[in-house]
Amino acid sequence: MIKVDLHTHSIVSPDGGITADQYHRAIRNRLLDAIAITDHNRIDFALALREKMGEAIIVGEEIMTTAGEIVGLFLKELIKPGLTPQETIKQIKEQDGLVYIPHPFETVRKGMHPAVLDEVVDHVDIIEICNGRAFFQNKSEQAVVWTRVNAKIGAASSDAHGFYGLGSTYTSISEKPTRDTLVKLMDNGVPMTGRPSIRALLYPKANRLRKKIRRQK
Repeated sequence: MIKVDLHTHSIVSPDGGITADQYHRAIRNRLLDAIAITDHNRIDFALALREKMGEAIIVGEEIMTTAGEIVGLFLKELIKPGLTPQETIKQIKEQDGLVYIPHPFETVRKGMHPAVLDEVVDHVDIIEICNGRAFFQNKSEQAVVWTRVNAKIGAASSDAHGFYGLGSTYTSISEKPTRDTLVKLMDNGVPMTGRPSIRALLYPKANRLRKKIRRQK
């Protein structure tokens, strides 16, 4: 089976810490077989690593909209933050990208409100039904119900902000995905979930603090 993680953050995210070498290691050691790099409002790192590693890397972006975060997958160009969800989705689709909804319904991590999600439901390709860092505010049950009611595709992803957050939460599918096959493969996929470690939960705050200290030196 092929292990796919559609939500991770590299060192160029303000709170991310996964390096290029660590992405290489995760693929080389079969910790995962395909990884989406979904940095906050950036795609430059993902594009560069895609050039080096090929289809094992999916270029994504976690985009801050006026009503919560949306991930675009298989992007070619950066999408600016601060647009409405509708305009953000329009720009994702204009690139032939896929619309992925991360940590829906959460308020702590800027998830989309149910009412907003209902407005864009027809344009959603995949929704995160399990987030590997969902501990203090876990909305997985609500996400699963919404997915079933709206006949959408669910995924489990790590939302890893450091190397040791990878490999415990992902979706298992039957073959390596492409832009054209991912949604169908995920529809028949199996969410694999693990309890987040304390280290994985603390990565974002630790990464922000580390980068702040470096800037001050």
